[in-house]
Order: sequence, then C-alpha cells, then structure tokens
Amino acid sequence: MCIDLHCHSTASDGALSPTDLVSRAAERGVTHLALTDHDTIAGLAEARNAAAEQGLEIIPGIELSCLWKSRTIHVVGLDFDSENPAFQQALEQQNENRWARARMIADRLSKLKVPDLLERATAASGGDVPGRPHFAKVLVEAEVVSNPAQAFKRHLGAGKPGDVKAYWPELSEVVQWINDAGGIAVLAHPRKYQLTATKLRDLTADFRRAGGRAIEVSTSGQSSGDLGFLVELCRREQLLASQGSDFHFPGPAWCELGRIMKMPDGLEPVWHYFKTPVGVPAPA
Repeated sequence: MCIDLHCHSTASDGALSPTDLVSRAAERGVTHLALTDHDTIAGLAEARNAAAEQGLEIIPGIELSCLWKSRTIHVVGLDFDSENPAFQQALEQQNENRWARARMIADRLSKLKVPDLLERATAASGGDVPGRPHFAKVLVEAEVVSNPAQAFKRHLGAGKPGDVKAYWPELSEVVQWINDAGGIAVLAHPRKYQLTATKLRDLTADFRRAGGRAIEVSTSGQSSGDLGFLVELCRREQLLASQGSDFHFPGPAWCELGRIMKMPDGLEPVWHYFKTPVGVPAPA
C-alpha cells in the first residue's frame, strides 16, 4: 500500500484538477488518497469518480484553518461524513471568512487603481476565493510591479497593506466540527509553523485536549530530526500517526504524491481507525 493523506487540487490552491490529481497519484503507486483542499470539499465528488476508474481509494478529507493563541494553524479532517449538515454549514461560514479577507485585501489595494482588482484576482484563482498570490498575479499583469516577489515586497507581504489576517475560528471549534461529523482531526505539518519545541509541545497538548486524535508525523520537506521530534510528540500525547505529501503542483520531488518518508515502527497509524480500516492485520 501507498497511503497519502494530504494533497490539494484546483478546488483550493493546487495546480491539478481533482481528476488529474487522482491520475497522477495512481501513476505514482498511491493506493489510498485523501484530497484535503483548504476549507472546502468541492473537489471530493470529482475525485471519487476519477478514483473509481483508476482503482484507487479516496478518503474524505479537508484542511481547515484555525487559530491557536492568535497563530494560524491547520487541521486536517479525515474520514468524516461529507453530507453532515452541521459540517456543511461550518464550511459555508469558513468560505465566507475567506471571501471577507479577499474583499478587504482588494479594498486596501484600491489606491493602486487597478480596475476590477477583486474580479480579476477571482478569475486568476479559477473562480474560487482569491488569495494573495492571485492578487500578486493581477498586479504583475497590470504592470504595477515587475514580478510576484515585488508584489509581496511592496504591497502584500508582512506589514504591507495587503497583509490581511483571516477571521479563523479557534482550534477547539474546528476540531469539534470534524469530530461531530464522525471524522478524525489531525494536526497538520507541525514543523511548518516555525514554533519552538516548547510551543509545539504546548500546541500538541492543547490539540489533544480539544479532541484531536492524530498528528502528521511524516510530511514533505522534513529532515530526519523533524521526524524524530514528531514521533516523540505523537507518543507523548498518545496520538495516532498520519502522513501526507502536501502536494500542490508537479515539479518539486520533495512534495510529490506518494513520496513520503517511511513512518517509524511502533506508532499507531490513523488509517487503522477509519470507518473501513486500512491495512489492519488479520487476527491470528
């Protein structure tokens, strides 16, 4: 088996459609895939249809943004009921939060006098909620700046007018959404938050107390030292272990679908606890 429980499609900020993403995963030997687009499950139905043709198993997934001590943290939800009404309502609110942020970015950049900035950024995102990279693309097209890096340096980066913080719910609320929908809440890519070891231990403990059940032990861009530390956190808080490439676009080998550092022995894989368990050894 090859299990990848974290990746993105054009339904959020990925480069491939759900269909193309599933095809690429199958070509690379992935047998079980969770499509975890940011704050949406819009690509799930298409991914399921494509997976049926490819002989690949799709696990319902999502990556939700939330706040922990005023920091943006991501929580992956796995194996939830995608038809749960309360969960769908929560996602609608999350989507509105993203739109509110996009509208504020456009308003703050209005002094640049780029015609139809929000509409053009939305088009650049494929009709989805635009983020700062999409605004940067429009600023380049409008010749306000020469390249996206310059757009961030002058207008969209930290401390600049377009640096608008999103209105995310608290960590405990997001974990509750996933739990109430019958899913498993997973702390996503913990080493990417650039927290000190002490703060990351605090985050993991708070996540577990909030009802979180798993942590991504193996994900893209990690060193062997990162892996060892996350194994320690996993065992310390008695969490299940998850893994995923965090794939967004073709190219970099370090975040390719199915290319995941081997999970150390002695951890309890999250997929053993899916509604239809994966890879559980048959009783003797």
